[in-house]
Amino acid sequence: MTSLSASLVRGALLSPLKRAGRPDAALPPDRPTRPAAPVAPGPLAAYGRICGFTESGALPLTYPHVLAFPDTMRLMTGRAFPLPVLGLVHTWIEIAPHRPVEPTEPLELTVYAQELNPHRRGTEVTMTTEARVAGELVWESRSGYLSRHAPRRPEPDPASTPSAAEAGANLPAATASSAGRPAAASPEELPARAEWSLPGDLGRQYGAVSGDRNPIHLYPLTARLFGFPRAIAHGMWTAARCLAETRNPAAVRTVRIDFRAPVLLPATVTYAADAAGDAFALRGPGDRVHLVGAVTRKG
Repeated sequence: MTSLSASLVRGALLSPLKRAGRPDAALPPDRPTRPAAPVAPGPLAAYGRICGFTESGALPLTYPHVLAFPDTMRLMTGRAFPLPVLGLVHTWIEIAPHRPVEPTEPLELTVYAQELNPHRRGTEVTMTTEARVAGELVWESRSGYLSRHAPRRPEPDPASTPSAAEAGANLPAATASSAGRPAAASPEELPARAEWSLPGDLGRQYGAVSGDRNPIHLYPLTARLFGFPRAIAHGMWTAARCLAETRNPAAVRTVRIDFRAPVLLPATVTYAADAAGDAFALRGPGDRVHLVGAVTRKG
């Protein structure tokens, strides 16, 4: 059994013992770190093929997240982590690539739990990943994971709750979006750029290259155990496939992606984007929005 599979089993066993929404809940202080090492070329090539990235030399924008995922799972399935890992929903991700990273560079990866906040649908934890080369911070990301449960206090006034865009004001300058930009088109208004047919075994294919073999992505039977009628695509595959369409990734300063609705497999989805490719969405039949994203650029 791989270390990631062992983490999933441990998380399944410990989840019934954890109660989300406890007022005294605290995050573990641990910061698991993967020692500096170059990226293995075989798994990287397989990841690029399934996600649609060209072999440009630099790592795909999403790949450090994949490399750090086993350590993230070990932290989230540990006894000290306050939320049950079963049922956690990946709701958003922000990425700040400070410079292109070559596969031959020895990449050190660190993950930690940054924040635990009440959410209108439960409790949300923010997980942070940092990538360094010889001590230089070259890439970082923050991801939100939602544990759904009945709120334990009155819901906040929607007028006083910051939106996803406003949340950028609380980020470091390296990851906050630029202020004063014109309003982007709604996801439904973005013009279609491509149509993709996703096979029923996409979750198993992506799981083989990413290590994320969560049962909701593998087979209809295992997905039904968690309330889905069929296997669903990995959110990080949908994010990566959209970002593979981004022009000049070396010029990207920040990425923000919000996951709106699962993609049931098999499926036909539409990639939509503005003329610059800096605002994009993934839509399903009936213009159901699965994902929305935005890119800011350097200079």
